[in-house]
Amino acid sequence: MPLTVGLDLGGTKILAVLLDPDGGVRAEERVETPDGAAAVLTALAAATRSVDRAGEASAVGVGAAGLVDGAGVLRYAPNIRSLVEFPLGPALADALGMPVVVDNDANAAAWGEAVHGAARGVADALVVTLGTGVGGGIIAGGRLYRGAHGFAAEIGHFQVVEGGPECACGERGHWEALASGSALGRIGRAWAVRGDLPSAVVLAGGDPSLVTGEHVGTAAVAGERDALAVLAEYADGVAVGLAALVNILDPALIVIGGGLVGLGDALLDPVRSALARRVEAPDHRPPVTIAPAALGERAGAVGAAAYAREALTRG
Repeated sequence: MPLTVGLDLGGTKILAVLLDPDGGVRAEERVETPDGAAAVLTALAAATRSVDRAGEASAVGVGAAGLVDGAGVLRYAPNIRSLVEFPLGPALADALGMPVVVDNDANAAAWGEAVHGAARGVADALVVTLGTGVGGGIIAGGRLYRGAHGFAAEIGHFQVVEGGPECACGERGHWEALASGSALGRIGRAWAVRGDLPSAVVLAGGDPSLVTGEHVGTAAVAGERDALAVLAEYADGVAVGLAALVNILDPALIVIGGGLVGLGDALLDPVRSALARRVEAPDHRPPVTIAPAALGERAGAVGAAAYAREALTRG
């Protein structure tokens, strides 16, 4: 089985890993994402060569934030505008002289968890990343579900509240507007401004308007009751979307990743409780397990490398 390189391309950083067939990371490199398509391409090639100094890798996988089609073209990249409609896969393959496959970064993270992480051995699973936005991937029948054009599993962008809070994409009421870290900050500030979240206001230097999701999370993990109440309200917003996805997909497992999973059971326990209330016929179906992601910030890069390995073995 070959060694492969995985690249996680985000708006601010590139994470590269050299992965062995057992999921072991042989080498790792982090660099800032530069401006401009040519500069990004150069940085990706350099990061690949840095982690594969001996030239042992047989292929490269890239997880990129945006809509990626089956030909490796980054059709839409909200955080990397210079790469919109950019043929990232073919261009990087030409630069490196080896096969390159490209997928959405959340799909890559989901595949990483399916092959080498918390969803290993689970045929039907949902992987959800809760961070600045909401992303995810769908494992169905042991395969990553990509849809007709490779754009599937943009799970943050279905409407759950008509006329609700504005999403980062510009639409209102999307699940991301209720379940992202930005949403937690918005809820926390609303509580703080009306005087109901003193524990987080202290962490924000005494100014309620400066309360962030991180302040809420820190206070909640410390056991502050007001912050735990805010987290419970936020968790219900998370469960609204999860319940809809469970009703549609019927997964055996939900893996929660992203920055907010660092809150541990302070977040996951109220999400579990809220999901049990909201899913269809909870007393007549097996409970859906909710577990934290295992691969952390490496998930996208590890998944991209695993995807490249799979593409090689498929031929």
